[in-house]
Amino acid sequence: MKSPEEIVHLMMDKDAFSQWLNVEIVELGVGYAKLKSVLHSDMLNGFEIIHGGISYSLSDSALAFASNSHGFKCVSIETSISHIRPAHVGDVLYITSKEIYRGKSFGIYT
Repeated sequence: MKSPEEIVHLMMDKDAFSQWLNVEIVELGVGYAKLKSVLHSDMLNGFEIIHGGISYSLSDSALAFASNSHGFKCVSIETSISHIRPAHVGDVLYITSKEIYRGKSFGIYT
């Protein structure tokens, strides 16, 4: 069985969107992923702050890496996010996803 690092690196090799998001892998474990991204001007919305879809997408990438770290293909069926303050060009975001529960057919991550 492959390690979480091997699995995530295989995923990242084909994940053009996470690459465009400037995703850097900071830490990985079974059921856990911590990512980093430096935000750039292509990510701005009409208010000149980072588009909410960017933070959502970064979170989705962290979820994908954490949930797939067991070596089984997983996809999300329901997610949510709260945007509590704006992000700006040049900001560095750290994104963490951690497994809370993993059953036979679904899991819960934060």
